[in-house]
Amino acid sequence: MLRRQARERREYLYKKSVALKEANQVVKRQQLRAALAAGKPLPKEVAEDEQLKKDFKYDESMQEEIDDEYSALSGIQEPRIVVTTSRDPSTRLSQFAKEIRLMFPTSVRLNRGNSVLPALVKACQTSATTDLVLLHEHRGVPTAITISHFPHGPTASFSLHNVVLRHDLQNAGTVSEAYPHLIFDNFTSPLGKRVAQILKHMFPPGAKRDSSRVITFANRGDFISVRHHVYVRTKDGAELAEVGPRFEMKLYELKLGTIDNKDADVEWRHRGFVRTANKKDYL
Repeated sequence: MLRRQARERREYLYKKSVALKEANQVVKRQQLRAALAAGKPLPKEVAEDEQLKKDFKYDESMQEEIDDEYSALSGIQEPRIVVTTSRDPSTRLSQFAKEIRLMFPTSVRLNRGNSVLPALVKACQTSATTDLVLLHEHRGVPTAITISHFPHGPTASFSLHNVVLRHDLQNAGTVSEAYPHLIFDNFTSPLGKRVAQILKHMFPPGAKRDSSRVITFANRGDFISVRHHVYVRTKDGAELAEVGPRFEMKLYELKLGTIDNKDADVEWRHRGFVRTANKKDYL
């Protein structure tokens, strides 16, 4: 089993490296095509690439995007998600885990017990789980959420802020079991689109048109506000009822491996002590 996993990981990394090389060639082809169309001198890195000159074919039908880790089963297979917590969770974190499980229609909640992380990951991979959601706390306050995609990543780690549980909301409505409609607002950068892709694939495809459930992810200053509503159509429009939980997330790390892989490449990491860190929006 370990040899097979290692082989699959090597095959995945090799295919990823090939895809990145092809992507680099696609960028150079685009620059070459633009220079030819505008009659301008070629960029230095394109002009010095002799192999590109030999192999280049003017083909507008060439696919110019790299398939990500979700492309093979996107819109085809429903995600299988396991929601769990850090060891010895408080009552409040356990309640938060139950509410997070209700947000994802095809998820199950797992009591962590004494399971170590490698064994937990192995059990998820054996059971064909697609994603693991791990919740963390500090003195009874939920502080972080980690989403790891199987079998080869990515793993996105978010800090949690202003967490409000369903029990803390006044007149919280009943949680619907219907597949929700999703709203993603202001994810404009490549990193923002990457994060939206990760969050989108936590939910099953095929939400019905008349589904009364809506989950919103709104990015404001790199803080992702998460809101969960149900609505009822009225003569004058619709009436919203928040069912919770309510919280904000902020991405601080994105790795190209699973959660147990300490040697995985870091795709992006927040650097809070950079002088311009508080002035720049990344999502």
